[in-house]
Amino acid sequence: MLKGSAAGRVLQFCHGYDGPFLDCARQYAALFDGTGYQVTTVFLTGKKDQDVAEKCHSAEVIFMEYRSAAIRGLKLKAIRDLRRIASERDFSLCIAHRSKPTYIACLATGLPVIGIHHAFGDFERFGRKLFARLFRQRLHLLAVSNAVRDDIRRCLPDWPEERIQTLYNRIDIETVRSAQVTRTEARLALHLPADAWIVGNVGRLHPDKDQTTLLKGFALALPDLPEHSLLVIIGDGRLAESLKRLANTLQIADKVLFLGQVPSARDFFKAFDLFALTSDHEPFGMVLLEAMAAGVPVVCSDCGGGPEVVSGHGQLFTLGDAEALAQCLVTASVAEPAVVARQRQIAAEILHQQFSDAAARKRFWPLSMALPVK
Repeated sequence: MLKGSAAGRVLQFCHGYDGPFLDCARQYAALFDGTGYQVTTVFLTGKKDQDVAEKCHSAEVIFMEYRSAAIRGLKLKAIRDLRRIASERDFSLCIAHRSKPTYIACLATGLPVIGIHHAFGDFERFGRKLFARLFRQRLHLLAVSNAVRDDIRRCLPDWPEERIQTLYNRIDIETVRSAQVTRTEARLALHLPADAWIVGNVGRLHPDKDQTTLLKGFALALPDLPEHSLLVIIGDGRLAESLKRLANTLQIADKVLFLGQVPSARDFFKAFDLFALTSDHEPFGMVLLEAMAAGVPVVCSDCGGGPEVVSGHGQLFTLGDAEALAQCLVTASVAEPAVVARQRQIAAEILHQQFSDAAARKRFWPLSMALPVK
């Protein structure tokens, strides 16, 4: 089993560092702060990048620099390369993010492997069920939410429940907050009016994010919202043009701003009066944590991992129900300042208690005691 007092090395194997996965690497490396363990983070894809390396919170960062096309099929070269990396270092444990790195890590090393699962359906396929069965003696599975955990347990009913657990995603609260600019600065940076009541949404313009319901709900709520109300959508994707057409059809185009990709968007969350996540079965919803860190009230669809984050301080609405979302928007717009302040306080407490690096360490180390570390 892992013992925090013993010096050792941990291999963290990541598919890539795009999107939220760079911070996921940081999150898991931070688990070993003050333990005597050193973390080597290996990225399967992505060019060598010094800025990425510095953000990994790791003693060593290795970029394998594979292209996605090169790691289809059996991935034999990637397996050989990871085996060489592991043979040159005395690792005690491997943490692998997503299915492909978990598969490669199990075949390339004899290490106990913790597979981190960030999505639904990872074990729907027969081949992945077979893989899990073959390596179950040294494979432990962690999910980013109870919703994802339960999905894995459903797919692997013969696995002991204690081998499939939840370790929530989290943020470095102080780092995130220190980078978030004031409401006035955020609105100036995003070219938003100072006097508007703003609903914010950040994410890919993709069917999974269901901005269609967001637009419809905003249109229904608009007559009952403050006079200068806007919906601000940050992100890009293949639905950009169709969503803009929908805004025109709903006759709210002048009330909806599509800002496209905004670098470090979470730094500007204080520009919003409300943050809305309308996703279809979001596995977790990191943007919810970033909104909470900014002190922005949140509303979220009632499926996936989002309710586990929002419960106790935010509003939930039935997935795809534009009328229910509209009611949530109206309720938020008329909330008394004292109510908003109390929601903000509760959200801050939950953020520290459940979704911080410190909270994750407290959860991880008891889970790790069952690992047959090399």
